[in-house]
Amino acid sequence: MTRAGWAAMLLAALLVTGCQGEEQASMPAPYALTAEAMGRYCGMDVLEHAGPKGQVILDKSPEPIWFSSARDTIAFTMLPEEPKNIAAIYVSDMGKAPSWEKPGAENFIDARTAFYVIGSSLRGGMGVQEAVPFSSKDDAEAFAAKNSGQVVGFGEMPESYILGSDTAPMGHGADADSMDHVMKGPDHG
Repeated sequence: MTRAGWAAMLLAALLVTGCQGEEQASMPAPYALTAEAMGRYCGMDVLEHAGPKGQVILDKSPEPIWFSSARDTIAFTMLPEEPKNIAAIYVSDMGKAPSWEKPGAENFIDARTAFYVIGSSLRGGMGVQEAVPFSSKDDAEAFAAKNSGQVVGFGEMPESYILGSDTAPMGHGADADSMDHVMKGPDHG
């Protein structure tokens, strides 16, 4: 390849990298969870449900689409009938949540960079299996060690887990009180 060819390839790579950096920089900030937040799929007040929450912000949209669970948030991105002009996806950081019942109003993290525990003994939003998000892999691994489950990244999320129809009630030896105990360990007061 000629020197001019190499220069053209380098310039193209820099332009692509620059555009990706602009896209990252323009990602809208998460919204704070309020009593007005209604779940996209359940049509209910998001605060009425335990466990992590989520929000999707579409390009050129003045408000987020709310979800009663992190699992529903991820499902939105997988369903072909849902909009694909996603500007940002946020989920509750359960490592910073006050409790399972009160996952926090402002501790949202980028869903694409979160670590998720799937297959745990705790149930989310509508009483189904949850994808429990954490900003720290150590927090996710500690949660999985205490509540069973497996730690995966956003891109490793099994579609069958997210879009499956598990509707068993919360149980398997765990309840919200045991989750509160797990989350209020030495780092969560």
